[in-house]
This record gives sequence, C-alpha cells and structure tokens, in this order.
Amino acid sequence: MAVDDNRRVPLYEGSTQYRNWRFSPDKLQETRSSLNAAAVAGIRKAFEADSAVPRTRQPGSSANVSFLTPEEENLLVKLYIGKISQLCGLFKFSEEVEATAITYLKRFYLKNTVMDWHPKNVMLTALFLATKTTNHPISLEFYASHIPKTTPSDVLDLEFLVAQSLGFEFSVWHAHRALWGLWLDIQTLPDISITTLSQVQEIALQQIRASRLTDAELIYTPSQIALACLSLASSDLAKQWAESKGSLSVLAIVENIQQLIAGEGTDPEVEAVREVDKRLRLCKNPEKVPGSKAYLAKKAEEEATALARRSKKADDVKKAMEAGDPFGDELGMREGALDDDD
Repeated sequence: MAVDDNRRVPLYEGSTQYRNWRFSPDKLQETRSSLNAAAVAGIRKAFEADSAVPRTRQPGSSANVSFLTPEEENLLVKLYIGKISQLCGLFKFSEEVEATAITYLKRFYLKNTVMDWHPKNVMLTALFLATKTTNHPISLEFYASHIPKTTPSDVLDLEFLVAQSLGFEFSVWHAHRALWGLWLDIQTLPDISITTLSQVQEIALQQIRASRLTDAELIYTPSQIALACLSLASSDLAKQWAESKGSLSVLAIVENIQQLIAGEGTDPEVEAVREVDKRLRLCKNPEKVPGSKAYLAKKAEEEATALARRSKKADDVKKAMEAGDPFGDELGMREGALDDDD
C-alpha cells in the first residue's frame, strides 16, 4: 500500500515523546518486570559480596530478603508523585512544572529501580530539573532550604543521572495543554455557555491531575487524555465536540482512559506504602549504601577504571609528542614540499 507523502504529520508525531516514551499496557508491564528481575539478580549478587559486613549493618546473604515486586515499586513511585504536587503547592510552581516533574519521575523508573534509587531523592531532583527545562528557574539554595533535611548536594548529586535516564529528552507534551486547545475549540460550537464551559474545564483539569497518578500518559496521547477528562466532566459536551469533528470513534478509546483514572487516579494508602518502604530498607542495593563493603568495592572499581582511562590518555599524548608535533608537521618540513621558488 502506497504511503501518502503529502499527509501532514502532526507535530506530536515528530516528538521524542511519541517515538520513545509510548508503550502498550503489556509492554509497560514487561519493561517494569524485566527491570525488577535484573535489579533483584544484581542486588542478590551484591548482598553476597557484602556478606562479610557485620549483620548489624547489612543483611549479607540474600536468602531471607523479601525483594519488592514491580507493583510495589510502582506504588512507592506513586506516593512521591503526590509529594511533587505538594511541593509545587508550597513553591507555587506552575501546572507545567508540576506535570513535567511527574513525567520525569515516571520515565526515570522505566530505566531504574527504587531498590537502587529511592524516589524521595529522585523526586527532589526531578522537580528541580523541571523548573529549569520549563524556563521557571529557582535558586538551588532557596529550593533546598525550604525542604526539610535537604541540602543542595542532595538535589544536584542525582541531576546528571536523572537527565541521562531521560535520554536528555526534556520536552514533554501534556494533557492540560491539549485540554486548553479543546476549550478554545469548543467555544466555536453553537449554543455554548462560556460560564458553563469554564466550570467544565476546571472539573476536567482536576481529572487530568488525577490521571497523573496513573500510567495514562505512557500509553495514550495528550489529546486522548484531555478528551477523556473532558468527557468525565461533561459527556454531552465531549460528544458534541467529537461529532463536530466527525470523530465519534475516538470516544471508544477515551472510555478506557476513564476507567484507568477511576481505578487508579487516587493517592495510595499510606499504610500500604509504609510497609513497602520498610521492606525497601532491607533490600536496597548495598552498592548504593555508603560504607558498605559492596559500595566501597564498587567505588574502588570505578576509580581503577577512571585511573586506567587517564593513564591511557596520558600515554597516547606522550607517544604523539615523541613522534613529533601532535598537530602534524609544518608544510615546510615535509619532504618534497613546495616552496615559493618552485
């Protein structure tokens, strides 16, 4: 079947979000399960390497360790999504900053595990990074000073890791922006009350905020999520808009999103998360725990690798200098080179 080269490709389809951060529900589950399994295997190995440390400091053998499941990891991340919203309220950050930070946190844990990096630390860094990438910068000292038991280094130490895990892809397409587009579009429909529409928009925005506690943005497009939330606020208005676009079929998709929001769009129970966090202390990767044998061994290995790399670079420079000018011989010194008399 021939491809229509003249088809106008939507801007969203040219984004890194469309190319790299969209998954089917099955693929999303597979990604998390594979990441969790690899992390558990690696941490078991690290525990065995750390077994010489007194049991008062580290569990050593992993035989009796109850590792977190992918679902439990996601539950803990979900708690800190809510914490981002609380901090944004404290600092009076914009909707854009809040939504972007939440997206960064979700994406980070599609590349990493909470057993390596606790969401509390990553959350603080993700939010600070979002203030910069959305052009709403804040002083690091001011930011850290308003968060209990937080220093500037706590925020900066993970910044490169977070950025690297995001693939340095910082631009995010959000559902709340798509909702704004719908709101403007709906105003052109006949017999629409602006007052009623404004009320519907506010309710829909609340539903979009609830959707951030789910995997919706990793599965569906921003416009689909926006329409689903509009439909939750006013099904008649959403249907009227879809009819005006000749796109009634899209309403079948938004039903799945609505079910997702209704089922998962609430904060997790504190007691359930507290139990997960308690177990996390016992199954945290010892390579990430300063002072543990595994941590010291990992650091020594990294330093040895860095030293070897620097030594090789120094040797290469030395050989180049001994062979002559590292930038090449002058033209006049080359054998058979032309001069002005030739």
